[in-house]
Parts: sequence; structure tokens; C-alpha cells
Amino acid sequence: MITDAAPDNTINVSSETGTLKRLLIHSPDRGLGKVVPSKAQDWLFEDIVHLDTMRRDEYDYYVKLLLYFLDPDKIKGKLSQIDNDPTRAFYIPGTDEYYDSDRVVDIQKLLGQILEENNVRVKLTAAICGIERCSYRIQEELNAYDPHELAKIFISGSCPDKRMLFAPLPNLIFMRDIGIVINDHILLNKPAKTARTRESILAQFVFFYHPMFAHIKDNLIEIPENERHFLLPDDEKASDYHRCTLEGGDVMMVAPNHLLIGCSERTSIYAAQQVMKILFDKNVVDKITIIKIPKKRDYMHIDTIFTQVKKNVWVLLGSLARLGDEARKKDVLHFFAPTAANKEFRILQFVKGSEQQPREIENLEDLLAEISGKDLGSNEPVRFIYSGDNEFPYGEREQWTDSCNLLALKDGVVVGYDRNDRTLDAFRRQDFTVISAKELLEKFENNELSPATLADTFITLPSAELSRARGGSHCMSMPVLREPLLSEF
Repeated sequence: MITDAAPDNTINVSSETGTLKRLLIHSPDRGLGKVVPSKAQDWLFEDIVHLDTMRRDEYDYYVKLLLYFLDPDKIKGKLSQIDNDPTRAFYIPGTDEYYDSDRVVDIQKLLGQILEENNVRVKLTAAICGIERCSYRIQEELNAYDPHELAKIFISGSCPDKRMLFAPLPNLIFMRDIGIVINDHILLNKPAKTARTRESILAQFVFFYHPMFAHIKDNLIEIPENERHFLLPDDEKASDYHRCTLEGGDVMMVAPNHLLIGCSERTSIYAAQQVMKILFDKNVVDKITIIKIPKKRDYMHIDTIFTQVKKNVWVLLGSLARLGDEARKKDVLHFFAPTAANKEFRILQFVKGSEQQPREIENLEDLLAEISGKDLGSNEPVRFIYSGDNEFPYGEREQWTDSCNLLALKDGVVVGYDRNDRTLDAFRRQDFTVISAKELLEKFENNELSPATLADTFITLPSAELSRARGGSHCMSMPVLREPLLSEF
């Protein structure tokens, strides 16, 4: 039987920076080590990565930080033992040594648990084998595996004997894209790229069958496909006005009443419209702002060009912000010059029940300042920290390596990559402490610092391999529970 030991399975996210209490992640699996150069871009990676370095020297720090902030009993006093174990069993679901937290939850653990139920196992195996065009013999073979090993196979594509049955899912480490919690609802994604189709199916089964989500089955939102999509010519199916694709990196729950949806390379206007209709009909939010960004690989999702750091602090890419003439001269993209390029970036705000036309917001800074002041009630001046300290060409360089893609562990305490030097300097000038994950963990172990008392801090993760995958700490998380931010006033 599947069990869940968490005393409270509440699902609720109403801000980007309320204290994080539970999230879904996925540690880099053996499938990442199977990515070959000829398929890297098809599988949405910029390069092949060194798996052991990505795990031991980079992502494992992310997991340890999350545990220290969300579930310290699982890690306090154990760092030396964990770091000296060559098997890394602490991080691997299904092993006796696995940390097995109910607050920092690897989706592979949840997948293994639902596969213990025979009816779920049969349905999911048939679904995966169908989309991967496996033979009937392979389907029968899969049914013989232990549930947790089968979960690994479904994710990595490879068996313990090193045979590859289907392609890996290297993007599953970016858990943000499989779904997003909007107050007490979960919006499931519709991936834009076929490389992520299996991820979507695995996520559907976890959300619909795992007890952690059983109490919100009626609050799981699936985006309907265009009902005439199968009659449309292929060229029209690809149109932004007909295709229905959405990924979690384009959805931000910034306040209890306010949702942001990006229309990007990965999220279509049609999908945004469908989500808006469903959420307004269900009275989940009162206000939805659509942010249309250029369809460029450089940006991918809105969370690659801005994220929230604190109620009154945001980090963003300067070339998409409101800038003076002198700064505009430095911009490569010139989005706000008086040209047709303006059409690539627009902000429209819709209010539930309003018969008025949507309000157009001139620029990103105005929108973010309004969220901080009006939606979150911040009385402090709104501050903006720019990628690369807004210095040409470092703004674009560091945005490419996720300077704007930060995860807030609580209001004012964020995690990001160590390689974005000028962005980090900009944080220091705004009176943020910048500290490496390694040093911070040592101070936690020695009781020199405490997660509870940490404030205005940027925690840096090593990132040589992780940054090759084109996603940061925000992308690598799917928060399912945050404390209400407004309760702190």
C-alpha cells in the first residue's frame, strides 16, 4: 500500500516568496549521462553534461540546502557521513539510506510508490509503451521490475543492464515545468516539445493517483486541446492561435489574487486564454496578467527574464525593462525603441468579470512595482536588481546562465548560480549577503547560522554543469506549499 507520512498534505501557493514548506524536485538521474551531442538540442540541452560532477559537486548542494530549510531533522549532523558515501544512497529514492522527506520530495519517489499499485502499474506501463512504440515483449518485461526500479526506467529510459529502451528525460530536473500550484489548485502542463511528452504523462499519473494529492483531485486543472485541432492543417496547428502548449516556467503565482502567464517559445496564446477562462470560471484568481515575450531560445520562459527576491525586490533582464536613453543605447535587443520590435513584448492585464478592455501595461518594471505595492502591500520602495548589473554585454551573458532564475526559500533569501559575478555584485550593493552553499551548510552544522534567522541573502550554487542544461534554481523546483506572505504584515 502507498502511504504518506506527512502530517499535513495541504497544497497551497499564493506568492513567489512566502516561506517555502514543501516542494517537488528531481535529482539528476542516469538518463542525463546518456545524452549524446547529436541529440542534445532535440532533448532541449545546449550541451552534454558530466553527470557525476552535476550530481556531487552541484545539485547535491541544492538538495542539502532545501532539507536544511524545510526538513532539518533529515540532515542536521549528517553532512560528513553523507558527503563521504561514494554510493550517494542518501539522494536515491528506493534505497534504505534515502533521506525520504515529506517536505523535499523527489517525484521519482512518488512515481515508485504509485507503481506499487497493480492497476496503476498496468495503466502507466501501457501508456508509456504506447507513446514510445515498445514491443509487447518489452511491456511484459517491464512488469517484472521492482516498482522503484521501474520508476527509474520510466524516467531514465535505461534498464539496470544498461540497455536503453527509450530516450532519457533529461529535463525532468526542471520540475517547475510539469505543473504549477495556484492557490489550492494545480495546473498541469502541456509541453511544447515532444521530448517532454513522457514527463507530462508521468506527472499526470502522480497527481491523479498519489495520496499526497488525493484531496485536491477536483482542483487538478488540465488544459483542453483545441476541439478542432485534429481537423486543422499542420501549418495551422503550429500557429500560436491554435496550438495548446504551456509550461510551468511561464506561470507565476505572485499574489493570492494575481497570476502571471507568459506567452513565449513554449507557451501559446491559445493555452493562456484557456487557462484564464478556467481560472476565472472557478474563481481561483481575480486578475491575470499576460506577458508576451519574444519567441527566442535566449528567454524560453518568463522566469528566465525575471523572478521575485523579496516583497519589494525583483531581479530582471535590463533590456526588457524601462530604461533611459543612455541605457537603451547599450541594448542589443532594442525592444523599447519605437520600432515594430515592440510588438514582440507586450503586457496585458485581465480582471475577472470586467467588461472593460484589458489594461495594457507599458513595461515590466511598472508591472512588478504594482505587484509589490498594490497586491502584496509592501510599504518599502520597490527595488530592481539587473542581470549583469545592467552592464553591456554582461546582462545578456548572465541571463543566459540563469542570473534571473532564482528560487526564494523565504522572503529575501534566494538560491542562484555562483557564476554570474556582476549580478552578484549588484545584489551586494543592495545590501544582500552573498554566501556559497558549501560555506552556509558548514555554518548551519556548526550552529553559527540558522535558516530561521537568515535574511537578505543570496546563496550560491556551483553551476558549471547545471548551467549547460539552461535552467536555474527556480526551474528546478515545483513549490506545492508556501506560507501566506501577507500574514507577515
